[in-house]
This record gives sequence, structure tokens and C-alpha cells, in this order.
Amino acid sequence: MSKAIVAIGGGQIRTRGTAPIDREIIRLSHKKNPRLLFIPTASSDSEIYWKRVQKYFGDFLKCKTDVLFLIREHPSPERILSKISWADIVYVGGGNTLQMMRIWRRLGVDKLLISAYESGTVLCGISAGSICWFDSGHSDSMCFYNPRKWKYIRVKGLGLISGIHCPHYNSETLGIPRRAHFREMIQKTGGIGIAIENNCAIEFIDGQFYRVIASKPYARAYTVYKSGGEVVARQIRREKQLAPVASLARR
Repeated sequence: MSKAIVAIGGGQIRTRGTAPIDREIIRLSHKKNPRLLFIPTASSDSEIYWKRVQKYFGDFLKCKTDVLFLIREHPSPERILSKISWADIVYVGGGNTLQMMRIWRRLGVDKLLISAYESGTVLCGISAGSICWFDSGHSDSMCFYNPRKWKYIRVKGLGLISGIHCPHYNSETLGIPRRAHFREMIQKTGGIGIAIENNCAIEFIDGQFYRVIASKPYARAYTVYKSGGEVVARQIRREKQLAPVASLARR
């Protein structure tokens, strides 16, 4: 069975804005009515978010849905394992990436998700739920602690995808654009940045191949890197066929 990750840059499920992307996620599960586990740790286990996921993925897209509340319910290790093992798809919601990764590591959820991936569970998510699969990501987590005085930070992910990921590349948080600061981050740190706009996603298959998918025709994804001392953003072409992941590192 192939291993799949779908990283979604942003979008609104309550308006069905990412539906073409989410249908592709379901296709990757090879199930007509797959079991989808929602993990809302980044939103502090938002009940409203979970109800929207139930309505959207359950009622609209016909998945069998369940939720893993790690903050409000304090589940046992056995309960956490049971829920993750049940899923054909794990969908991680947006919010505070830093908080989410700290909780996951404390409870061992990070290791369980890596194991699920190796077993063929489709991993996916939006914003914080997109960052978590990469080596690291460009995060607005600090705005959750002090919205008047904060800055974007780099948060370590699970390392299933190489690179530094920036979701919402064409958007901003509290009036501060993502694009400009991510370019500054790449200027300082180097490496390959993977930037994804809202309503766009990249699916990664077996860690070797990728494909850009989008729910809006204008949505784009980019590699961002240093070349000759300057930061360059190169659009990743949207093709029907899978391309080798190694090509994303070409400069």
C-alpha cells in the first residue's frame, strides 16, 4: 500500500472551499466511505471546529468521522492508539502549531502518527495541520499568546517531508504578511522552503513523488530558496502526473 501525505495551505471547509482537494484525500484512502479521524489539538480541541468537520467530511463527503481530543478529554495511551489505528485518514486542523507539537510529543502522538503513515494511513491537514508533516514550518503560533506583540517563528515538525513549510503564503496573520517574512526566514536559515497558498495543496506519495492540487484556479505553490545571495520563489507547476520529489530541491 502506498504512503500518502496531503499538505493544504489554507481554506475554509465551512464554505466547501477545499472540496476538490478533500475528494483527492478520500481517493487516496482507496475507500468509498473512509474512516476519518480529526485531530483539533492546534485549536485547543475546538468543539465548533469538530462540528464543522462532522458536517463537512461526514454529511457532505460521506466519511465515517471521529475525533481525538487530547486537551479536554485526557485520553489514555491505549485510547489514543485505538483511535489512530482505527483511521484510514488522519486530518489535522489549524491553529497553534507550537502548542500542538508540544502536546503531541509529550503524549507520544508524534510517534503514533509516523507509525500510522508507515502502515498506509493517509495523513493530511490544513495550516498547522500542514506544517506538522515537514521538517519545520513558518508559524504564527506566538500570536495566540500575545496578539499585540508577536513574530513568526520556526516550529519543528515530524520530518516526514523535507523542507521548511509556509502555509497561507498569499495571506497574513493580524495584518503581517506571510510571504515577506518567510522570504526573510529563508534568507537567514537557507534550505528549501515549500510555500503553499490558500486553496492549494501538495500531495506526497511514498516520500518520492509529489503533485500540486488546487481547489481554485489561481492557487499556487512555490519553492523558496537562496540563489546568489538572493531569495527566489519558483512556482511549482501543476501537472496531472506525479513528479519526483527530488526535483523540488533543484535551484
